[in-house]
Amino acid sequence: MTARTNTYHELKQAVLGGEFKPGEALREIQVAQRCGVSRTPVREALQRLEQDGLVCWDGPNLIVRRRSPEEILDIYSTRIVLEGAAAAFAADRRTDHDLRQLRWVLERSESVDVTSVPAIVEVNRLFNRRVWQAGHNESLIDLLERLTIHLGRYPETTLCSPGRWEQSLTAHRGLLTAIEERDAETARSIAQRHFTQAREIRLALFAAEDVES
Repeated sequence: MTARTNTYHELKQAVLGGEFKPGEALREIQVAQRCGVSRTPVREALQRLEQDGLVCWDGPNLIVRRRSPEEILDIYSTRIVLEGAAAAFAADRRTDHDLRQLRWVLERSESVDVTSVPAIVEVNRLFNRRVWQAGHNESLIDLLERLTIHLGRYPETTLCSPGRWEQSLTAHRGLLTAIEERDAETARSIAQRHFTQAREIRLALFAAEDVES
């Protein structure tokens, strides 16, 4: 991996992990010193972060994008549409191999250690991506991957909300059944309802965080 790529990934994780706070200015010289590289790879990494939507210009300064309830609504409104489309495509286009993969992930979800937040986050992420892949629509997968970057700026998981993991499992079971039966509209409806619920939980989490700060 080149210095440019390393620098990009290092800065991306620093932004998503909260090391750089929303509204904080990212200046090339200081960032270069932090990363131990010249300003050139830093400049290129910051340009890529701007393309990702993780940083933006505020007057003369390039800053970490601030988070807001309006942004949550925008991100999730888009996600609801795209996840619904992905589920419908999966129902229309899935193969027997796709079904085996989805069943395997669902079995893992049923037996996951619910006390381990990283474990439930990972298996949930894997199920979502298996649904995307079952739709065999590369442009849609690309859009969803890009949207995931924006969601990474809100690291608190909705899956820890009381009863949410059980809701998620119920949605995944229903979605798998709809995909198996090639019922695209039911698959779309389940996915959209599931992510609409996630949006409301995310807004509540943000509101609570805002009060605490």
